Amino acid sequence: MFERDRLTLETDGQDWPLREHSQTVAAGGLSWHVQIMGTGPVLLMLHGTGASTHTWRALMPELAKCYTVVAPDLPGHGFTSAPARQDLTLGGMARAVAALLKALDLKPDLAVGHSAGAAVLIWATLEGLIHPKALIAINGALLPFKGASGWIFPTMARLLFVNPFTPRLFARQASPAGVARLIRQTGSELDEAGIEYYRRLMRSPAHCAAALGMMANWDLRPMGRLFARLQTPLHLIVGEEDEAVDPEDADVVLKKVPNGTKHSLPGLGHLAHEEDPKKILTLIQDIAAGL
Repeated sequence: MFERDRLTLETDGQDWPLREHSQTVAAGGLSWHVQIMGTGPVLLMLHGTGASTHTWRALMPELAKCYTVVAPDLPGHGFTSAPARQDLTLGGMARAVAALLKALDLKPDLAVGHSAGAAVLIWATLEGLIHPKALIAINGALLPFKGASGWIFPTMARLLFVNPFTPRLFARQASPAGVARLIRQTGSELDEAGIEYYRRLMRSPAHCAAALGMMANWDLRPMGRLFARLQTPLHLIVGEEDEAVDPEDADVVLKKVPNGTKHSLPGLGHLAHEEDPKKILTLIQDIAAGL
């Protein structure tokens, strides 16, 4: 519906972070934007709802010194084309990422996901679509919203998603001040450059439509019932100031998975990896060293 409003690398992404490492890859019926850099074991990185590869801009160059780092824009986000509405689900995203990895002939040894991206990685692992040695979730959105929010938020997202005017309305209102306010509401503080990348994304009705579509179709209950089957070590990095995902959710998840650890970060919010990339880098490197 919004394909003509989609961002393109040629016109909108010429100065995108790490643009020299960008590729366009056809896989699973989609045209993917994916950034690949470095050599060594494969490290897969998935951003969260409403973000793009730019979120890893400070981490990828350092990680690429030891890994082949692979970071795609999720379906419908950034410069990747959108799937059918029914595929903007946890399972649909996991299968799409698996198709991309197959097209690239890459198998991740380590997987890092932020927010909803972490849920996609866990589901893909549970389904046997990927077989990483460890999973790292940065403020992972792994449990349904609590109480009434558990049905109010998805219902609102579905109502907004089916209205063709809503994504354009969101895009028109994506001012620097408005985006900065939205980011602060997640418990994070970004510099002007970080805010500008999100503003550019949100100015795209196609990108907004994909973010709304993910929220409208997101159901984490089936994954929650399968946590006990997750044999892959799960490392939860938790920003204690996160206002988007309840930091206490990590403790609930740890009780359900056979092999999990928690790494708390005082003073950091939902976008901890953009606020303090050095701290996140050190954690990832320490976890990787223990594999």
